[in-house]
Amino acid sequence: MIFQLNVAAILAVAGQTAWKRAKPIVVRDAFLLPLVGFLGVIVIWWIIALANHELMPTPPEALAANLDYILNPFFQRGPGNLGIGWLLIASIRRVLIGFGLGALVAIPVGFLIGMSKTALMVLNPVIQIFKPVSPLAWLPIALAIFNLADPSAIFVIFITSLWPTIINTALGVSSVPKDYIDVARVLEMPRWRRITKIIWPASLPYIFTGLRISLGIAWLVIVAVEMLTGGVGIGFFVWDEWSRLNLNSVFLAVLVIGLTGLFLDYAIGKIQAFVTRRPATSN
Repeated sequence: MIFQLNVAAILAVAGQTAWKRAKPIVVRDAFLLPLVGFLGVIVIWWIIALANHELMPTPPEALAANLDYILNPFFQRGPGNLGIGWLLIASIRRVLIGFGLGALVAIPVGFLIGMSKTALMVLNPVIQIFKPVSPLAWLPIALAIFNLADPSAIFVIFITSLWPTIINTALGVSSVPKDYIDVARVLEMPRWRRITKIIWPASLPYIFTGLRISLGIAWLVIVAVEMLTGGVGIGFFVWDEWSRLNLNSVFLAVLVIGLTGLFLDYAIGKIQAFVTRRPATSN
């Protein structure tokens, strides 16, 4: 009993010593170095603002002008006067709907391409032709089909979020070691069981990589689409504030857009870690 207590005490002391050595490194990498990067951006912004102060606000001026949006993000003061929280929710809703529909289509198509050479020969030229098309080029077609801004924006998100997920899923399926498939055939494992027990788990990291890329593209696209279609959304907010030459709110929107994109990627990474039981790697 005394021996066990001594061992536990030694381990506790060793753990504390290791943490004391690692703590400065953790604080530096997780806090100090990112803080230096943000301070550098703010300093550059401040210098540019001082050189063009008639139009561009300094960071303290932008903060003071945006206090109402920051402290009251969910105000409702009329049909067209909403807090930035409501605008953000509207944009995220469109992104998640379009992205979700895209994933429902892209993952099965990726599996089909990865498992069938015939499907690869048929679909690969289509993917290579449409993949480089600018997302905004799909907007007139979507408006002609739906004649409404909201479903048109969702359609553009859907069509542009397909390609990374399809390509990465197909790569993951085709990268499954052939030995695994051969063993499954020797064991006379049914095709559906091969897919669910071997190919699907082995392909998950590739699938999530495609999903993370697709979600990042979707969030980029929605801002540009909302600038053109109008309505309620963070993208139209940026365009509307620029039309009023109110760069204070534009800077706030840029910060909100960036933080939201970071949060969405972080959420997908956490889902990936939960599903695959492995830590997600940064893209």
